[in-house]
Amino acid sequence: MNRVKLTLSVQKRELPISYYLLSLFRSRVLKPASIPKRSDLITPEGYKKLQDELDYLWRVKRPEVTRSVSEAAAQGDRSENAEYIYGKKLLREIDRRVRFLQKRLPELRVVHEKPSDKSRIFFGAWVELENLDTEENLKLRIVGSDEIDPSQHWISIDAPMAKALLKKTLDEEVVVERPIGKATFLVLSIAY
Repeated sequence: MNRVKLTLSVQKRELPISYYLLSLFRSRVLKPASIPKRSDLITPEGYKKLQDELDYLWRVKRPEVTRSVSEAAAQGDRSENAEYIYGKKLLREIDRRVRFLQKRLPELRVVHEKPSDKSRIFFGAWVELENLDTEENLKLRIVGSDEIDPSQHWISIDAPMAKALLKKTLDEEVVVERPIGKATFLVLSIAY
């Protein structure tokens, strides 16, 4: 059987296709993405929640999983032991989250004080809005990127909606650029 060596001419050099594809992959895919910097602001409640999560993972959850992995390992063949494999995976996930929290918590700035001008929207504000296009009301809170919670309508200060709302006052109209198009909101109330 004859083998054909495929080459590609790139900048007057003959390169094997596999080498070319690998270099293309490295230059396009492995290039570090420009990830926007997250805000380092957080509410006192959010900081406490992250500390509690770290404490729970380190003192409660990790020892439980370590114990169950040890018990599963004692049963013999680890290659087909689903409990052992799942436990090791869970342990890696816990360790990854613990490392993230240990690195992230010292970087955060807790915002304890309320703004002096409570008639404007700033970090930590509860804001009630009316969508002027649909006439629906929406209540949300502007928080740090580490404490967003869609179920409670907590949005990140880095979100386009929050950026558009910052420093606005009561009865002011706000135009928000969204992926599905522009929306106009009226500020109904601001609370801290």
